[in-house]
Amino acid sequence: MKKRTLIILALVLAFFAAAGLMWAGGSGEKAPASGTTETKTTETKAAPKEPIKIGVAGAHSGDLASYGLPTVKAAELVAELYNAKGGVLGRQIQLVVEDDVCKPEVATNIAAKLVGEKVVFVLGHICSGATKAALGIYKDSNILVMSPSATNPPLTQSGEYPNFLRTIAADDAQAQLEVDFALNTLKVTKIAILHDKGDYGKGLAEFAQTYVTASGKGTVVLYEGITVGAVDYSAIINKIGASGAQALIYGGYHPEASKLISQMRKKSMDIIFISDDGVKDDTFIKVAGEYAEGVYATGPKDTTSNPMAIAATKAHQAKYGSDPGAFFLNAYAAMIAILNGIEKAGSTDSAAVSKALRSNYVDTPLGNISFDAKGDAIGVGFSMYQVKNGVYVEVAK
Repeated sequence: MKKRTLIILALVLAFFAAAGLMWAGGSGEKAPASGTTETKTTETKAAPKEPIKIGVAGAHSGDLASYGLPTVKAAELVAELYNAKGGVLGRQIQLVVEDDVCKPEVATNIAAKLVGEKVVFVLGHICSGATKAALGIYKDSNILVMSPSATNPPLTQSGEYPNFLRTIAADDAQAQLEVDFALNTLKVTKIAILHDKGDYGKGLAEFAQTYVTASGKGTVVLYEGITVGAVDYSAIINKIGASGAQALIYGGYHPEASKLISQMRKKSMDIIFISDDGVKDDTFIKVAGEYAEGVYATGPKDTTSNPMAIAATKAHQAKYGSDPGAFFLNAYAAMIAILNGIEKAGSTDSAAVSKALRSNYVDTPLGNISFDAKGDAIGVGFSMYQVKNGVYVEVAK
């Protein structure tokens, strides 16, 4: 009985000893020494910095998509280039791409959407009318805008939009080149001027009319707006023929220009056709076909021999499998300028970035550029091109 009692007592003591060990250290760990507090350290990682959001707005569908899509591709290529090197100010670049179809009423909605997305800068818009419609919304939200293609002079010259810059010259310079080329190189004296009634086309036509009249060398024999989207332009073409015009200057985009030139040539009307950078696009040649041959159009100066332009074009070919389209180099330059401005400013504050853009030069595919107080690019300009053997060739600067 005693022996049995001793065995039971030994088992009980062993049980409590084991329980005490578990309480003190769990599965074999030492209990903390008396009078000390056990501390545990947790490694925390720094939260990633918010990306810098850049809006990209323009015509990405519809008839004028050939103007807007090259800008999206330019933005993508530059953003990838910067992001691979760590971004800007230690932050990655994030693009917010929106399609305004080059329509003012759509552009205002897109602008409001980009403001809501908290973009710090907008690359775009593409068409002057859409740009003008959106600018007030960006201005109220202290957002800077840079267009590679909106050429309407009042966008910078009116002083109404201090938040707007562009990497292309304005239409007054473009119209002056067209008129000088017509009067001094082609030696015509009677000029008809048509436009599409839009901010871009009409604005350019008004400057052309003024320059012809002021020259003392020529006369505007017809000045009229056309209806965009019309199928048959016979009535206005007959007016051109009756006016005795030796040349036609057209202010507008390629869809109407291709119809005009095709219908004129089908009527055996061989007067000289001169247009703008809204027509200096391969899509015009594709649509007008054989009738595009010989057409003149102004466009950004040819900088394709610039080393940065060569590299940008090769990058486009490698990524997208094709040559870049209209305003690609202007958009590529704009994106570089935007990111350089943010880097130089050391922040995304619009006032600081605006000052940096106007006080620094930056190397781009267009050359070494900066911006004047109005927002126009310093170091860019227009050339005259002509369609020869199915391609635009630079013929005068």
